[in-house]
Amino acid sequence: MAQRHIVFRPATQPGDVAQQLTARFEAVRREFEVPDEFPPDVLAEAAAAAGAASLPDQDETDIPFITIDPPSSMDLDQAMSIERHDDGYRVRYAIADVPAFVRAGGAVDAEARRRGQTVYCPDERIQLHPTALSEGAASLLPDQVRPAFVWDIRLSADGEGTSVEVHRAMVRSVRRYDYEQVQKEVDAGTGEECLLLLKEVGEKRILLERQRGGASLPLPEQEVEEDEKGDFSISFRPLVPAEDWNAQISLLTGMGAADLMLRGKVGILRTMPAPDPRDLARFRRQAAAAGVSWPEGQPYGEFLRTLDRANPRHLALIHEATSLFRGAGYTPFDGTVPEQPLHAAVAGPYAHVTAPLRRLVDRFGLVVCEALSAGRDVPQWARDALPTLPEIMSTSDRRTNGVQRACTDAVEAAELSPRVGGTLEAVVVDENDKGVVVQLIELAVVAKAAGRARAGDTVRVRVDAAEVSTGTITLTVV
Repeated sequence: MAQRHIVFRPATQPGDVAQQLTARFEAVRREFEVPDEFPPDVLAEAAAAAGAASLPDQDETDIPFITIDPPSSMDLDQAMSIERHDDGYRVRYAIADVPAFVRAGGAVDAEARRRGQTVYCPDERIQLHPTALSEGAASLLPDQVRPAFVWDIRLSADGEGTSVEVHRAMVRSVRRYDYEQVQKEVDAGTGEECLLLLKEVGEKRILLERQRGGASLPLPEQEVEEDEKGDFSISFRPLVPAEDWNAQISLLTGMGAADLMLRGKVGILRTMPAPDPRDLARFRRQAAAAGVSWPEGQPYGEFLRTLDRANPRHLALIHEATSLFRGAGYTPFDGTVPEQPLHAAVAGPYAHVTAPLRRLVDRFGLVVCEALSAGRDVPQWARDALPTLPEIMSTSDRRTNGVQRACTDAVEAAELSPRVGGTLEAVVVDENDKGVVVQLIELAVVAKAAGRARAGDTVRVRVDAAEVSTGTITLTVV
């Protein structure tokens, strides 16, 4: 019911359920018309650009940048370097220079506008750009010299930003980490200085976010693994603090980008209104129903940080909290500052600029910010694109969200298929005139159920049906 990132690991010889899931994932992509193979002219242009990009003259390969990404990722958008500076910090954040490889108005540009963003499915990802760029020439892979937009951000001792600049330069990542490695080395005190400072800066930025009234909703990653006998194990991978520290550097950069755009009166912001009071009231009722204490007067962002992502009742609340993050969109402007420039969850102005390999809008935001930082006019091709991006991105978001929801439904059906005819314990998290919504206690499933019960009740539900091929689940309160 609630979408989440799912990692799917079938056995070497997939069993029946794994084959059904794979078939369902493929069907979902067809249903939502997710683009498949790149056209030949796009592949040809990308291959040519990989060897003939417009590279910057500035050389910053002496800066020891590192990357932090999931272990299997090859499309590396960001690399960082953090050092002490005066009584504060200097953060340099290198972002893949996709504009160096994508010609405005060319075949790759047109295809990227058609796709909007990389779509992540449990069994594969459908890339925004051809592999020659996204996992090759433009990716900030270790020990490779690459062009990048280098954000140079100075912070005071408390982690607050004091200045931000961005320029193009050639960079080199010297090491690649995943989140677990970072956490392990920081916890052991053996990490290099950049990792230890990432923790230091990250924690200070989290504190500032709390003081601003910001909120985040990091859903745990679900791992679906099949052994050689065809049996499934389905579990959640708990998020480690290093993931939040890393996210804070991206947020810091996005806030710096928004500041540059607003001062220059041109750009495109990621905006989101404050939660609807009715949604907040409903969510407060759900928290009470689940028996989770929410002190009166505590902001919802603070409350979300108290939830335990390993607790089924808390996990149900985290899923339901997505209703508080509705209405996000993109706001372009040129010459006049938007009336509503804020992103409620960030609790300030914010722009997407840190994932250009995976998200179309970031490419244009980077070009705008680099020109503004250098005191130059923003290129006309970038200005012309700004008003077209909200519709492109909203269409892409709808497609991506639909795919992720449908894939999640299929995985939940696979979880429940061996339980058809049996009963499971659940907590009622919502009720309406059509039935109830329950969180299963034994399994990480939130779903609708027929029958009557009060929010907060612990009930037993019968699994009447679980069809992997359609991703449908039928539950009844007994």
